[in-house]
Amino acid sequence: QVQLVESGGGSGQAGGSLRLSCAVSRNFYSCVCMGWFRQAPGKEREGVATIIPPNGYTTYADSVKGRFTISKDNAKNTLYLQMNSLTPEDTAMYYCACSSLGTVPCLDPARKYDYWGQGTQVTVSS
Repeated sequence: QVQLVESGGGSGQAGGSLRLSCAVSRNFYSCVCMGWFRQAPGKEREGVATIIPPNGYTTYADSVKGRFTISKDNAKNTLYLQMNSLTPEDTAMYYCACSSLGTVPCLDPARKYDYWGQGTQVTVSS
C-alpha cells in the first residue's frame, strides 16, 4: 500500500506563507490523483487542491485559488502545498491523500481517496 508522511505544519501569520510536504512511499504513478484536504473544528472536510501525477494537471478549491499551489517533486516522491497570503480561515488540520483507482474528477466529492497521511495542523493568527 501507499504510505504518506506529512510535515511542515505549524503556526503562521496572516498574510504569511507556509509550505506543507508529503513524502510518498511509492512512485507517483501509483496515484491517479493526489490531493490536499483540510478540516477545521466543527466543519466538514474539504478538498483544497489536487494534482494528477502523470501530467501535473492541478485543480483548486475556490477558497484557495490564487493563494495556494500544489506541486510535486518526482525525484523525491514528494507532494507539496505552498500556502501564501494566509488568513485565519485557513486554520485547519491538513491531510495529504492518494487515490489509486477511479474515473471521478480528482476534486469531486465522490472520488475515493484510499490512502491518507496522519494530518498536520496549520494555525494562522491575525
